[in-house]
Amino acid sequence: MRKLALSDEILLSVDKPARYIGGEINMIKKDPSKVDIRFCMCFPDVYEIGMSHLGIQILYDMFNLRDDIYCERVYSPWVDLDKIMREQDIPLFALESQEPIKNFDFLGITLQYEMCYTNILQILDLSKIPLLAKDRTKDDPFVIGGGPCSYNPEPIADFFDIFYIGEGETVYFDLMDAYKEWKKSGNDRVEFLKAAAQIPGMYIPQFYEAEYNGDGTLKDFYPIVEEAPKTVIKQVELDMSETYYPEKPLVPYIKVTQDRVVLEIQRGCIRGCRFCQAGMLYRPIRPRSLDFLKKRAAAMLKATGHEEISLSSLSSSDYRELPELVYWLIDEYRDKGVNISLPSLRIDAFALDVMSKVQDIRKSSLTFAPEAGTQRMRNVINKGLTEENILTGAMDAFRGGWNRVKLYFMLGLPGETYDDIEGIAILSDKIAREYYTIPKDERNGKVSIVTSTSIFVPKPFTPFQWSPMNTKEQAKDKRNFLLGKVREQLNQKSIKYNCHDADVSELEGVFARGDRRLNKVILEAYQSGCFYDAWSEYFKYENWLKAFEDNGLDMAFYIGRERPEDELFPWDFIDIGVTKKFMRREYENSLKAQVTPNCRVKCAGCGAMKFKCGVCVENLTGSDAERNG
Repeated sequence: MRKLALSDEILLSVDKPARYIGGEINMIKKDPSKVDIRFCMCFPDVYEIGMSHLGIQILYDMFNLRDDIYCERVYSPWVDLDKIMREQDIPLFALESQEPIKNFDFLGITLQYEMCYTNILQILDLSKIPLLAKDRTKDDPFVIGGGPCSYNPEPIADFFDIFYIGEGETVYFDLMDAYKEWKKSGNDRVEFLKAAAQIPGMYIPQFYEAEYNGDGTLKDFYPIVEEAPKTVIKQVELDMSETYYPEKPLVPYIKVTQDRVVLEIQRGCIRGCRFCQAGMLYRPIRPRSLDFLKKRAAAMLKATGHEEISLSSLSSSDYRELPELVYWLIDEYRDKGVNISLPSLRIDAFALDVMSKVQDIRKSSLTFAPEAGTQRMRNVINKGLTEENILTGAMDAFRGGWNRVKLYFMLGLPGETYDDIEGIAILSDKIAREYYTIPKDERNGKVSIVTSTSIFVPKPFTPFQWSPMNTKEQAKDKRNFLLGKVREQLNQKSIKYNCHDADVSELEGVFARGDRRLNKVILEAYQSGCFYDAWSEYFKYENWLKAFEDNGLDMAFYIGRERPEDELFPWDFIDIGVTKKFMRREYENSLKAQVTPNCRVKCAGCGAMKFKCGVCVENLTGSDAERNG
């Protein structure tokens, strides 16, 4: 029987002790003394969020398929346990073995959201691992970062030994095999990092240096050892139906954010929304085969006992075999009490037919993401959605029995005017008006429209990476303006307006496009008590302001200026396939409100063809593929 790292007294004194005891259904058990490599997978946020992350489930399963590797997990302790661990000098531990993280060979940290950066330092600190990579010895684990935020790793470069640039199914085992060789050699820590640098997709920050111009912009960025490549190329899984995917995912004993089976039906997106980083990073779109998905769905539902399955994708409607998959799931599982969740679905006749079969209409709401309130702005961001599409979809839904609609928009988009912002209120009202054109005796009660806005953050590897970001003062002014316009609408009582915190978005923007000088700011903020910054009740804005001031850095430099076309970005050494030239062209198209067709309508020459997979080759003849290769 496992000995728990925390005493019963401590577990009974903290909120949700099940966060720390492991032992979940389908948890992998191995003898740590009989493996060559111990790898701890970390999500730097609370257990309920980390357990909902599909990427960790995939890698956990993939690593543990190998007899020589034992992959375990750790999440950020909540603030109550954090306090106790510091007071009683208890080292942070993995859930499976309950052993200290410091005893592991690797600590792999998923970088999903910029506002978790101080939680990374919390994890290292509680694990008694030196916060700075340069201070670590052979007795410390190698700290690896991966995930969407690793595509601009510079603001946290000092804290990591390695960044894995790309999809985890590709070259992780090459890295593990190189580690086993190094371990036998007896060489020092730097020698392993030099070996790692020669594996495609591996970025070793300490092997590079940055130089800055007098105005603070990046002058040059270059490797300082011969083993480190000048450009790090994103690694892409070419065939999504011949790769790793868990058949027995972990099932927690407490309710988590995504309490269901998650079936990734495809990776990538064809749409080309200019604000969307994921749509650029994960190109080209690569679907999984229908047969693969049916087998995995059946296996996961059987192994977990979950009563819901979610079809995961950036744009589910673009999965060509979606009707066959969904109707198969309905036929197979509806009578067994399994609900089917379809996020990222365009509202059309098929979607409404499916949702009427799989949802309780009286309880559910439909979600639309117009992102902008006017057609001009939707063209600017290349959303590919007309007002007619939105109103027709809403009306079809109302006639089908729905009476609740959620609408998602962004404030602060490049080129936005106050007319565009007012358009959000007007569109919300138009949807409500559509409902009231239905005869009263055919309506399902009153209509409810929930309109939510977030603050637009320009991200690396998007066409808007050159754009300035609204200040928090501008964002607050726009929120107040929109709230006033909502109150002017005929159906104002049917519209509820929610908005995102501007202070947090400001910092997110700084970290998204920042450089190496931010490492000191993040370290100081953490040492002053900042962590769980994504949680409003623990966000200490004043501490952050002081950290910037103490280090002579200005947030406005990172988010408040239009960046010139030829500026060298901190992330330009990473090659994601999609070229900077293409993104600049798309930025210029946005200034003209010019729409670019999706990948299946016409190839826009983004550069992702270099990977020779997915949508880039699905309709090509042999000669076409050779010509474009």
